[in-house]
Amino acid sequence: MISLLRETNAYRRMQADAGRGTLPHATLVVFPDEKLLRTLLKECAKAFFSAADGSRTARLIGEEHFSDCLIFPEAGGKLNAELGGRIIDESILRPVEEGKKLFVLDAFHTVTPLVQNKLLKVIEEPPEGVYFLIGATSEHPVLPTILSRAIKIAVPPFAEERVAAALGREHGGAAGIEEAAAASGGLYSVAESLLLDGGKEFRLAEEFLLTDEPEKFCRALSDKEDKRAFFAALMQVLRDAMMIANGQAQFAKRRGETARIAKRYPAGALWRAVELTQGAEREIGFNANFPQCALALAVAIGKEKEVWKRLS
Repeated sequence: MISLLRETNAYRRMQADAGRGTLPHATLVVFPDEKLLRTLLKECAKAFFSAADGSRTARLIGEEHFSDCLIFPEAGGKLNAELGGRIIDESILRPVEEGKKLFVLDAFHTVTPLVQNKLLKVIEEPPEGVYFLIGATSEHPVLPTILSRAIKIAVPPFAEERVAAALGREHGGAAGIEEAAAASGGLYSVAESLLLDGGKEFRLAEEFLLTDEPEKFCRALSDKEDKRAFFAALMQVLRDAMMIANGQAQFAKRRGETARIAKRYPAGALWRAVELTQGAEREIGFNANFPQCALALAVAIGKEKEVWKRLS
């Protein structure tokens, strides 16, 4: 997985800029894989300090204990106003070991506009030798004033083949690698979740589309469910059902229950279900209640099914 992250334009750009001595004072890395964002930022931090694999600096950055690489917030925490004040105070202090100091700001897409404004001046005009590496899954929650003061590097989703190859390196011999990679949307963490759950999310997605009691099914869903993996599996099942419905079963990753779905839903309803699922996934991104969101999606897909049945 680390080798996959080091193939990104963000890592390579950081490595090249460090080698040339042309590091920008603020860099925004936009990477859609939220679970791996912090790991990518730490790899970029190693490149920033030209830390060789196995070196003390690389090890300490990985452990988040390197004195000149300060990572905010703590893993699982939130960058709030108090931490914003601490970052400003820390930026005034001289580097301890290196001639430069790097502040890594993780999950910046969750930072409130108030805190972003608090950090604006130090990001715009940091003290000499101070740099910022900012990570977000999307640029939209980042204030335009921050965007205008940072070099933005958008990391696109990985190609399916690269995800499959990385899964093979990490989980060689596991069944379902190609299927998990195809469903992942280019996000390695999603592919890994789908691979390691033994096909549970795919089965859940199939049941979701086949149940005659959507309300009962959705009530039983836990809000702790891996929502990203569920929606990825649902999208793959819908795409496979569309292929089967359109006489292209040879291209489907899954058949069996998916063939039943293709018979149950008209092709037009499956196409609309893909759009509706994309919308539901965006709502989940804004912290919508998962069981309620799933039920609303099931009802909407059910309505489309009836409409398209009448049209066909």
